[in-house]
Parts: sequence; C-alpha cells; structure tokens
Amino acid sequence: MKVSELKEKQGNVEVTVEVKNLGEPRDFQKFGKPGRVTSASVFDDSGEIKLTLWNDDVDRIKVGDKLKVTNGFVNVFQGEKQLTAGKFGKIEVLSEDSEKPKKKSKTE
Repeated sequence: MKVSELKEKQGNVEVTVEVKNLGEPRDFQKFGKPGRVTSASVFDDSGEIKLTLWNDDVDRIKVGDKLKVTNGFVNVFQGEKQLTAGKFGKIEVLSEDSEKPKKKSKTE
C-alpha cells in the first residue's frame, strides 16, 4: 500500500515509509500512568503523512529510518490525516539511517 492511497478511518494499513523528521516528544498522564507521544513526518514515493509515535517508539525511531507499519490505522487530528500503529498494530525498523555507525560483525 502507498501513502497516497490512505483514507480517513482506514484500518488494517500496511505501509513502508521513511522518516523525514520528528517532532518534540511530550509527556502526558492517562489513567494515572505516564506516557510519551510525538509525531513524525514519514513518506514514500507517493506522498507524505504524519505518523504518531507512542512511548517506546518515541526513542526507538530516528530520522532516516525505514519503517514498516503493520495493522495501522488512519485518523484525522486537527484536520490532518495521521497514521498510527495504535493498540493492535506494530512499527518495525527495517533499516536505520545510513549515516549511523554500523555494528561490525565478529568476522571483520
């Protein structure tokens, strides 16, 4: 699926994107539990969309990472379409930014 094909309130979204930039994370409390949230601008060759990142994903995902979102959901926030993995989806880091140092294998 391509970013340009995503529709409002669409579920079971599977898309591969690259992270263009990240917003400032913010802390919140929900039901007495702390959490963190930020949004990232992500894109593929067809377009760009905001991706909402929650809790552990906030620190795990970096600019330049290639991501696969599985079972995602598209919602609208402040008039803008946004993609989220939500409770039932997942975000996989397929490859990290090429400018990051690579880990050497034991054979090198």
